[in-house]
Amino acid sequence: MSGRAVITVTGPVPEEELGFCQSHEHLFIAKGRSFEENPALWMDDISKIRQEAARYRRAGGGTLVDAQPVGCGRMCQNLRGISLRSGVHILAATGFHKLRFYPPDHWLFSLSEDALTSLFLHELTHGMYDGCDGAPPGAEDTGIRAGLIKTALDACGLTAEYARLFAAAAAAAVEAGRALMVHIEAGSRPMALLRFLLDRGVPPERIIFCHTDRACADPGVRRDLAAAGIFLELDTIGRFHYHSDQEEADIFLDLLDAGFQRQLLFSLDTTRTRLKCFHPQAVGLDYLLSVFLPLLRSRGVSQEQLALISHHNFVSAFHA
Repeated sequence: MSGRAVITVTGPVPEEELGFCQSHEHLFIAKGRSFEENPALWMDDISKIRQEAARYRRAGGGTLVDAQPVGCGRMCQNLRGISLRSGVHILAATGFHKLRFYPPDHWLFSLSEDALTSLFLHELTHGMYDGCDGAPPGAEDTGIRAGLIKTALDACGLTAEYARLFAAAAAAAVEAGRALMVHIEAGSRPMALLRFLLDRGVPPERIIFCHTDRACADPGVRRDLAAAGIFLELDTIGRFHYHSDQEEADIFLDLLDAGFQRQLLFSLDTTRTRLKCFHPQAVGLDYLLSVFLPLLRSRGVSQEQLALISHHNFVSAFHA
């Protein structure tokens, strides 16, 4: 036993109990501004999500991250209930999402950098707040701790407003010693953001850049990011309007051949249109286990490499 554990919505879970892990999903999103941007970003049916979590568990899934941050539709008490019912370990997130997912008068825009850092730290160490999509967090938290800081950068790049938010998140990540997950978009200049985070003392091994398979068209950019020591999350799996699963496997093989097997994570980045409980013909939360892993094996990815990506790397990235 290594003594490492991750913080889930039911408390700390040692690494040997985590099983197969997916690093970036969305199980619940309350109806709000993100729904206005994209109707797939609304999932609040507990009975349906319970079915999806049970399907994942039956397929061999053990743990996943719900990557919805504070004040943006996160439903942490629902996550805890689903975890207890299904047996799936769930890590919830504090942090912030793309700014277009918030109304102009949202409290996120008025809190100071120090206040945001304190908020993120409180959610990591004491408990997450509920019911704060419209109003600022209240006096009492839920007692359910966040397991990571989720952040996002839009295609506009590191504007002054994003720099303020990322500075707050970086300070919280350094003080708490927790993972800092970053949603990136095509055109968002991820290397510039990485330098910003490293300059603020965030260890590269606690940084996760998501969507690097679709946001980084140049394979060289992915390799440069990995060479800096961060984790790359590949999650454009079963998303055929971007590319095929064979093309996704090519990206895995390129990074594995370059020696980055200990820096890869994978997931599905599920939304309403990708869950079988809402759309029976969708890929479903079990798609990685039932479809994509066999494809990777057929392309020569070893069981040892799959164990690294699905478990060891997850623990290394997210351990408390």
